[in-house]
Amino acid sequence: MTKRFTSHILLALALASFLALPRLSAQSIPTPAPAQTKPIYVVGATVHVGNGNVIENGVVGFSGGKLTLVGKADTPFDRTGADIVDAKGKHVYPGFISTNTALGLVEVEAVRATNDFQEVGGINPHVRSLIAYNAESVVTPTVRFNGVLVAMIAPRGGLVSGRSSVMELDAWNWEDAALKTDIGIHVNFPSTTRQPGATDADRKTQDEAIAKQIAALYQFFREAQSYTKITPKEKNLRLEAMRGLFDGSKKLFIRADHGKSIVSAVNFAKEFGITPVLVGGADSWLLTDILKANNVAVMLEGTHSLPERWSDDIEQPYKTPAVLQKAGILYTTGAIPQGWQQRNLGFEAGTAAAQGLSKEEALAAITANPAKILGVDDRIGTLEIGKDATLFISDGDALDMRGNNVEHAFIRGKKLQLVNKQKFLYEQYKAKYGQK
Repeated sequence: MTKRFTSHILLALALASFLALPRLSAQSIPTPAPAQTKPIYVVGATVHVGNGNVIENGVVGFSGGKLTLVGKADTPFDRTGADIVDAKGKHVYPGFISTNTALGLVEVEAVRATNDFQEVGGINPHVRSLIAYNAESVVTPTVRFNGVLVAMIAPRGGLVSGRSSVMELDAWNWEDAALKTDIGIHVNFPSTTRQPGATDADRKTQDEAIAKQIAALYQFFREAQSYTKITPKEKNLRLEAMRGLFDGSKKLFIRADHGKSIVSAVNFAKEFGITPVLVGGADSWLLTDILKANNVAVMLEGTHSLPERWSDDIEQPYKTPAVLQKAGILYTTGAIPQGWQQRNLGFEAGTAAAQGLSKEEALAAITANPAKILGVDDRIGTLEIGKDATLFISDGDALDMRGNNVEHAFIRGKKLQLVNKQKFLYEQYKAKYGQK
């Protein structure tokens, strides 16, 4: 066999494998749902409104993608031409909202070519995360199975990472997915905490590096604030991206975990007249007075984690949401960077419910609260007439992994196909081993 003939065979095999990929991926990536064409009424379920209210034996109706009825099941309504979903014994929830995630920006974390969440350089406010959003990610259908229907897609890295957007998790492309674009700028505030066990020389080097980064951040924000007050002859893309931040029309998301860093970050924002949103906030439970006094909202990075210090209570991450709730601070739970972990969002909230929150307070932490922080509470976050019909029906408690079983899900009234890679493999191997 000649080398040329062999190369032709190898090329043909490679081409055949390549052509097979779309069919394989199609088994785990559902087709985006069409627009709602007729009214739908979900009757008999326990309706969790998302604002603390619960309606036993309720009814939820929606038409044209908007909620038209939320009340008791005996409320009269016109059934003509409508689809009636019998949900007796089941639960209806607003769609869960994931915050500060790389969902759709990362496919396989260990494969650099599939990661598109960070730009080269340290100050990149002009970077738009939604441009890189992959609406056909195989990860997205897996999180929808646990009720996560909307996500804030955020960039990573550097001092100023870029801009985030709020995306619906069912679309052909990022334009269709965008619910609210470029809502804010993300800053990674330099950590003011020294490394343990460092020598005096190391501490001096660390302090100098931290001071240099903070000085660079202040300098850039001063330039941006001055720039936004004028109409320049030549536009600067980085500074143009900062417009809206100083008048409050855009959010400032500052990532900080340790107490000193949080205080420094709050003071930094205050100097520029900005009310920030704290991301991470591991030590926020120690600083409730400062956060409350400055009206700072908090996006906690998850309850399923270890505490910041060895001296802290091992269950402190579970308890922090209840501390913030008691202090009257607006917060969310489960702002987990890794996209695939977003499927545990409801269970993160459920863990917090076991450590001081009520179930409805825990639910609000992943529905109504993030909607308020992201500025989309006029459309999603709670089940109220006039808002988008973005909701799901679970056979059991959606905050408990033992009870959660999402049977139907809707985004703006569009009924989603609840299929994904895991379900495909489950059905495949169930058939292999003769299981029913």
